[in-house]
Amino acid sequence: MIPKEIIAKIRRIQITTSRLVTDFLSGQYESVFKGRGMEFDEVREYQPGDEIRSIDWNVTARMGRPFIKKYIEERQLTVMILLDASASSYFGSQKRLKSELAAEISAVLAFAAVKHNDRVGLIIFTDRIEKFIPPRKGQQHVLRVIREALYFKPRGKGTNIEDALKYLDSVTTRRAVTFIISDFFDKGFKKPLSIANKRHDCIAITITDPREMELPKSGILELTDAETGGFFLVDTSSAKVRRLYSEKAASKIEGRSRMFGSIGVDHIDIRTDKPYLDELIKFFAMRKRRM
Repeated sequence: MIPKEIIAKIRRIQITTSRLVTDFLSGQYESVFKGRGMEFDEVREYQPGDEIRSIDWNVTARMGRPFIKKYIEERQLTVMILLDASASSYFGSQKRLKSELAAEISAVLAFAAVKHNDRVGLIIFTDRIEKFIPPRKGQQHVLRVIREALYFKPRGKGTNIEDALKYLDSVTTRRAVTFIISDFFDKGFKKPLSIANKRHDCIAITITDPREMELPKSGILELTDAETGGFFLVDTSSAKVRRLYSEKAASKIEGRSRMFGSIGVDHIDIRTDKPYLDELIKFFAMRKRRM
């Protein structure tokens, strides 16, 4: 049975995110995603008046007469949310955990999709696939997605983005707008993400807490890696230690951003100490300009 506090959270997120979608994101979502794609329908013989650029030269060469590729407009999108529930997501030095913020962003995206009659699916992953909710439409379905994002108790602690992307491919039969919500504390996922982005429209949403960027001046601290269980002592009274920590964190984030850019994956940087709506609006505006 779901605890009362979780039910209250679900209700609060439903009210908050529905308002955000209605007031700020609905029109932008439609202009950026709706009607963008053309889905392959069939190959048929060329007829006078057909667009020459649509000729399928491979089939034409094989058959000895011209054939064209016929496409139909994608009127209904499939939106897939890949949600990282690894142990590092249950951290937060601000008012809420990274996992709670990720759940709320999932809700915003899901409500934006169903408002436009699109289907939404959810894959929760750690170092394994934890939960799969097939894409469907409707308000009740979105509430289930929010409930699982908030209340699901994962078994794994680590992060395996590659497995999540492979699983996405195994359960989707058509191109999907895919939001990957994670702190991306993982390695070796560049190639699988690049491959997935060729089939789908992948958008990386990175969740970062300020304490992952800089250390407070608090003397000797014991830091624990939530995913491996390893721990070590750090003297935060040392300015040099704090500076090296910040430089390493900044370098890691900058390298990650370059990696996303090199494979053509758009990304949205979200911090737990700043309003996420501003970053979402900025992303949609960027997408609209580029189109």
